[in-house]
Amino acid sequence: MFAGFLDALFNGISIGAVLLIAALGLAIVFGLMGVINMAHGELMMLGAYTTFVVQNFCKQLGGFWFEIYIFLALILAFFLTAIAGLILEKGVIRYLYGRPLETLLATWGVSLILQQFVRSVNWVIVIGIAIFCLLFFGGLRILKSRANISRVQNWIVAVLLVLSLGVAIATGNLLSQTYQLAVTQPWFGAQNLDVTAPTWLQDGLSLGSLQLPYARLFIIALTIVCVGGIYIFLQRSNWGLRIRAVTQNRSMSACLGIPTAKVDAITFALGSGLAGVAGCAISLLGSVGPNTGQNYIIDTFMVVVVGGVGNLLGTIVAALGIGTVNYLIGSGTLALLLTPIPPLVDFFNFFATTSMAKVMVFALIIAFLQWKPGGIFPQKGRTVDA
Repeated sequence: MFAGFLDALFNGISIGAVLLIAALGLAIVFGLMGVINMAHGELMMLGAYTTFVVQNFCKQLGGFWFEIYIFLALILAFFLTAIAGLILEKGVIRYLYGRPLETLLATWGVSLILQQFVRSVNWVIVIGIAIFCLLFFGGLRILKSRANISRVQNWIVAVLLVLSLGVAIATGNLLSQTYQLAVTQPWFGAQNLDVTAPTWLQDGLSLGSLQLPYARLFIIALTIVCVGGIYIFLQRSNWGLRIRAVTQNRSMSACLGIPTAKVDAITFALGSGLAGVAGCAISLLGSVGPNTGQNYIIDTFMVVVVGGVGNLLGTIVAALGIGTVNYLIGSGTLALLLTPIPPLVDFFNFFATTSMAKVMVFALIIAFLQWKPGGIFPQKGRTVDA
């Protein structure tokens, strides 16, 4: 029984480690910008799909490349999702600051778009998007350099938008008719896809009767590296200092010359990149699909709220606590430990499934927030007033 408890505890900590990586970015973004990003889970999904693509590419190369693909996937997932987050911040969120409800609805819409995108993406869509971006944003750059046409600028932008869309759609139709299924076949589809871990992550560490999978140990080590990296960045770098200053008092930071708009963009890109790293870690625990991010987004928000908005230590404690408690209840381990107390055994056996365990954890969090509304480590002083 004791060995089973240790095994469940280890699995719970590894799940909490994934939640922690995902919640780190969300905690920074939410704490600094007050933005409720419902597309955070889909950024995790993009990181997981990036891992799948890198795995397939390195598998064809074979040997050494397959053994190290997870490190390449981590780097690529971070930068790709950071760029996606930067585009999201500059294209959507920047125009909705101070309006949390609109931000929530907009990012929820973006999450639905990203889910459908990975289900349907093919060469036609990618080429069409590339042509549209080249024509529209290239035209905008040329337009901004012409100061003498400012009076009709809005009309020119509208015409440029229509022409860019028309050329992109026409090109897509031409490719579809010319090459038929060769360019219209979806890359991923709606089904879940499996990611194979490198050979050195497929075994486990034996400690007596306890088996610790290397993949979960790798996730825990990755979490420690991410937490350490974020701490050093926030405490030791110039941009970390600016981020902390804007978090505490945005108005005063702007008065002192800190570019708050650039800080927002960098912070959102950093949080999105961490979501991509979390998606890479998730791919080692299970299959990858369009709904992968939705399985973690609620838990991630709960971690941020319970830990205290924008508090790094609170996020760590909340992530490990929620992940561990969730697994102990859902796996039936807690019911097994309470065997001497039959009423409690029956009660926890009722919640001994993944979905019901989430319900119980959610109820416990509601009760906790009634006692401490600000979370484990609530904001104090100027941070609250700002």
